[in-house]
Amino acid sequence: MPYRNSLYIFLSISLVLFNFTTGGARGEDRPANRLKNEASPYLLKHATNPVDWYPWGEEAFSQARKKDKPILLSIGYLTCHWCNVMEEESFSDPQVAALINDVFIPIKVDREERPDIDQIYMTACHLLSPSCGWPLTLFLSPEGKPFYAGTYIPKENRFGRLGLLDLIPRVKQLWGQERDSVLKSADSINAAIISSTIHLPGGDMNASQLDAAFLAFSQDFDPQYGGFGRSSKFPKPLNLLFLLRYWQRTGNKDALSMVEKTLTAMRLGGIYDHLGYGFHRYATDPMWRLPHFEKMLYDQALLVTAYLEAYQATANQEYANTAQEILDYVLQNMTAENGAFFSAESADSEGEEGKFYLWSAAEIRKVLDRQEAVQASRTFQIMEDGNYIDPVAGHKTGQNILFMEQGTDKTAAFKKIRSKLLAARNTRPRPELDDKVLTDWNGLMIAALARAAQVLDQPRYGEAAKRAARFILHNLRSQDGKLLHRWRNDQAGLAASAADYSFMIWGLLELYGWDFDPTWLQQALGLHDVQLENYWDDKLGGFYLTEDNIKSMLPRIKESLDTALPSSNAVSMLNLLKLSRLTGNHSFEEKAAKISSLLSSRVKDSPLAFPMLLATLDLALSPSQEIVIVGKKDADDTKKMLQALRKTYLPNAVVLFKPAGEQEPLINNYAGFIEFMSTIDNKATAYVCTNFKCSFPTTDRAKMLESLRSISEEPRMK
Repeated sequence: MPYRNSLYIFLSISLVLFNFTTGGARGEDRPANRLKNEASPYLLKHATNPVDWYPWGEEAFSQARKKDKPILLSIGYLTCHWCNVMEEESFSDPQVAALINDVFIPIKVDREERPDIDQIYMTACHLLSPSCGWPLTLFLSPEGKPFYAGTYIPKENRFGRLGLLDLIPRVKQLWGQERDSVLKSADSINAAIISSTIHLPGGDMNASQLDAAFLAFSQDFDPQYGGFGRSSKFPKPLNLLFLLRYWQRTGNKDALSMVEKTLTAMRLGGIYDHLGYGFHRYATDPMWRLPHFEKMLYDQALLVTAYLEAYQATANQEYANTAQEILDYVLQNMTAENGAFFSAESADSEGEEGKFYLWSAAEIRKVLDRQEAVQASRTFQIMEDGNYIDPVAGHKTGQNILFMEQGTDKTAAFKKIRSKLLAARNTRPRPELDDKVLTDWNGLMIAALARAAQVLDQPRYGEAAKRAARFILHNLRSQDGKLLHRWRNDQAGLAASAADYSFMIWGLLELYGWDFDPTWLQQALGLHDVQLENYWDDKLGGFYLTEDNIKSMLPRIKESLDTALPSSNAVSMLNLLKLSRLTGNHSFEEKAAKISSLLSSRVKDSPLAFPMLLATLDLALSPSQEIVIVGKKDADDTKKMLQALRKTYLPNAVVLFKPAGEQEPLINNYAGFIEFMSTIDNKATAYVCTNFKCSFPTTDRAKMLESLRSISEEPRMK
């Protein structure tokens, strides 16, 4: 690419030395910079840096134009280990800060607060650099056009990588002497970014694309250790959701085997916290043993959903147990007093990555008696010289990460060992908590909890989901009823993105599926109306990430790729299909078809990047399954009928409940097609419908499930 080559030419120019005045106060003795008034814990962490940080906004860009300086844009998040390394190593260093302040207008962004900014400039990074991640570091023109992008940059040159002390003077020289070339490159990169945001509708997607996608996932699958890829391993629960649906559609046992091998390997590996529960963000090795230690709310939510669906598909109790353990971790450690969910726990404690989670063999012996220590060492693969290998240095550290090679131990002796180790670990300083509340991530956790309440028959999870939903709907709304993105310290702010709407609607639909309170469906429909009015593209279809009345120098993009999070368009398509089948309103399905058409050519070219959309496509291509239960809500026969449905893997079904005996139940206002349905002999009665054409009602649970199985098998015969 010409813009990538130009970058290398820029950086090859010989170093010109400059004299800078360093010095200045450090830490708490230094006056706070402009970030002191921000709400983000990540930005506040940089508020006492000697770097003269600006938050993202017109003031920073105005100063860049006025002072004729390029911009240093640094994007990260609080629980990111290398973000913290760069803050301590470089941004807190007076010498580096003096260089930055002399050459740049520096801007700091929390990617979790501003996913729109992060996505645009991550696109730039992929155009410019073979390695992208966080911290994301970019040099921009005063108009915001990037001409350099990379990730973590050390203070000094290291292993062939330029450090800031050498890189920044080169940029100053380039800005002063090669300005035209720099700006020309920036224009080219900006044009490429804009081009990448344009999606033109293609043809309709069909089942052959599901087959092609399965082949691509099979080729990417690691048959030895499970998961996808061959080096570092991310959980990728969205891949598993697609594969489960593909197995259910085709009967292909390899798809189910891939899911089960991955879920089992992750649960045994060091990526799972065997003492406090919950999953770390990813493993730095192919065997899932060596984690990168931060714990993200969205990972917990999506993994709960994957384990629950696997439990429904296989009846393997271990999957249900894992889902329950994850949720118990979230409710104990990531839940605010108001019921909302915090964003993440850091990888670091006491200045070291993973220190909270690692053990020496001597520490194990100190906490446990001799026999227990022997059992723990055998169970958790403890070694005298440690089993944990530093991912950067590549050598053992003398510490151990707890992982298993065999199935989980449920004996009383093991539970006592775990309890003792957990109690000892809880005396250590915990990793830093990112206590901001994000609407989109809360929507995912609400969906996971509501699903767990259904599948596991655990009302406490449903109550936790309802409490969080009420908090979001009451506290993260503007005066005109629109959602807001972030809440912290009793203050809500930041315009919502399409992901905030789509993820919250997903959560509300799952909540309706738990307690069948029609007000959840009403709220979901209301949020959909706001999303449609402010984010929908009337010309080409699909939802923009940002609303239409936001003034921004950035191009307005449509989120399409599934990353660690599903794209807002994939989830919106899922919501539209479910709303269509819950309400009988076909206009929702028409909008879903436009999203599918918009992204069809991209899915064909890169199926691995669209697992959530592919899972949703399976729903769109399958015969619809509308199940209506009419009965008394708290009656035993009603509960048993719902339990039969909830323990069965029915990814493409929607369930409505109509209370018997009410003259004008509220649900009739949203699902008119159920108006004349009633009970048989005052017993809980099921109506199994396909495309709103219903079979004869039945009070027999077995007959209800048989009707559903016959519908589910139809795709296999195509």
